[in-house]
Amino acid sequence: MASRLEQDLSCPICCELFRDPVVLSCSHSFCKVCLENWWKDKPQKTCPVCTRRSSRENPPLMLALKNLVETFTEERRQTSPARPECSLHSEKLRLFCEDHQDLICLVCRDSRTHKDHSFRPIEEAAQELREQLRRDLTPVQENLKVLARSRAQLESSEAHITAQARRAQTQIRAQFEKLHQFLREEEESRMKALREEEEQKTQRMKDMMAAVSRDMEAVSQSVSETEELLRAADASFLLQYKTAAKRLQQRPLVEDMGPGALIDQAKHLGNLGFNIWRNMKSLVQFYPVILDPNTAGPRMILSEDLSSVRRGEAQEVPQNPERRECYEVLGSERFVSGTHSWDVEVGKNKVWEVGVREFVQGRDVTEERRWSIYFYKGEYLTFSSSDRGKRLSVKKKPQRVRVKLDFGTKTLTFTDPDTNTDLHTDTGFISEGLRPDLSTDQDVPLKILPRNITVTVEPTALCFSP
Repeated sequence: MASRLEQDLSCPICCELFRDPVVLSCSHSFCKVCLENWWKDKPQKTCPVCTRRSSRENPPLMLALKNLVETFTEERRQTSPARPECSLHSEKLRLFCEDHQDLICLVCRDSRTHKDHSFRPIEEAAQELREQLRRDLTPVQENLKVLARSRAQLESSEAHITAQARRAQTQIRAQFEKLHQFLREEEESRMKALREEEEQKTQRMKDMMAAVSRDMEAVSQSVSETEELLRAADASFLLQYKTAAKRLQQRPLVEDMGPGALIDQAKHLGNLGFNIWRNMKSLVQFYPVILDPNTAGPRMILSEDLSSVRRGEAQEVPQNPERRECYEVLGSERFVSGTHSWDVEVGKNKVWEVGVREFVQGRDVTEERRWSIYFYKGEYLTFSSSDRGKRLSVKKKPQRVRVKLDFGTKTLTFTDPDTNTDLHTDTGFISEGLRPDLSTDQDVPLKILPRNITVTVEPTALCFSP
């Protein structure tokens, strides 16, 4: 344990004896190099101990403290023993026993304990073992570098995950806001239709009530006049009888409301949710294949809806096991059975590849197989595990390529859907699962095209099909 004096003569930063000590205006002292390193890249020059701001950027050397440190160092060197002594014989330890890996004195060397052992001078043994330790340290240092790189990659992956989550949150909110806006507009449209029907039919009822009120007033007047006539003298009664009788026979007809006078609730409420959902077809799209951004090469830029890909500037992305090469991306779903098809718009892209890829996990490595067609330097070619680089005869440049995968017949077909032309077919392959595969080194995107959504109502069931 260091003495109190040694602690007082030690730098608070490096905890070693002062080397070229400098003093700040707050009276705290530090090694000149330690203080310069501490202040490096810091906007304000503050004391590392009390954090007070220094009035000088180049504090003065403290010669008295430097001299005191040198005196202390010299005294400690003179008073310290040059070499430790043997605890058994009080002799200086001069040799190193290679068998016991321990320091011994000359008396120990001649004792029975160290009979037939190998001995080396301390300086020679220390130098050799120091070199050996340096050699042993080298792979550990390299391992430390590997761990540091691994940690850096993990930190980068953590930041990437956070960025992925934020982007996904933004897109989810945008999609739901789009749906919410549609529902708000749909609600307002239906409420407006209900209000208009209510106003129309309410006004009709008011018009009919006004007509009835007029008829009631006329009938009431006729009744009053007739009752007054009944109280008249006989001669006067007889003179007016004919007119009164005729007036009583002119009774107004009571108008019926007729059909459709009430609110058509069935029209407004019947299958309301289904009708709204059916109207949303124009708002949503269905893609038979969704691209997986975790497989996209560093230079592959995916659209926000993960339906298209193009070449772009290289990005900093985690080197996760699923990550592909610079110009490739895989579909998110792995097909293992059934029939699947999807259309890829290649358009004016000058270099592209469309197909499927399989990954077979072996004992030591993962084997990859792929089946595809690609366009390169104006030629159309095929690629498969058994047939590499076969040229295709294509008369008209396709704008779209349809990929159809049928596990039942074990066939993979590439066609031009615009001309219904068969471009290439692979047969007889056996696979435990295939993923769609796209590749391009052009900035013209390859696009997975959406499928039309149809909704049909059958007598016993509702059918939905993309």
